[in-house]
Amino acid sequence: MLNNRWVARSKQQWLDEEQQQAWIALVHLMIRLPAVLDAQLRRDAEMSHFEYQILAALSMAPGRSMRMSDLATVTEGSLARLSQAAGRLERRGWLRRTQDPDDGRCTLAVLNDAGEKKVHDAAPRHVDAVREIVFAPLSRTQIRQLTTTAHRVLETIERLDDAGSSEI
Repeated sequence: MLNNRWVARSKQQWLDEEQQQAWIALVHLMIRLPAVLDAQLRRDAEMSHFEYQILAALSMAPGRSMRMSDLATVTEGSLARLSQAAGRLERRGWLRRTQDPDDGRCTLAVLNDAGEKKVHDAAPRHVDAVREIVFAPLSRTQIRQLTTTAHRVLETIERLDDAGSSEI
């Protein structure tokens, strides 16, 4: 259900033409880009983009290990989604889950050697795809603007998350 403040604000003004064009472009980008990257990884590495993000995050973590709750945050996935994906990766022999020795209530995801090899083998083609799709069409100035814009929107989302979703 929508917050009454949002409904009141929505009656005040529609998006102007420039905002509407930007919004529609952004919505298309948010739908198409993940699908294209997911298809590339499924074709070239036999894993989803989300699974790649899990392996990549673990490959960069100290000891190639993270608590599942922290990994869910880093990959922007729910614990349920992460658990399902970790199960698939575990069955493929790329990671293992184990109890956290520092806190038995927590589970660690640990990248093994086969998983590290898999993510390192997948990375060059994935980076090439990202470079071709996202960065090649942009100038250095546009890349900096993209970074600034993305951070600004993400900061707003974080602020709203911190305040609780009822603020939207």
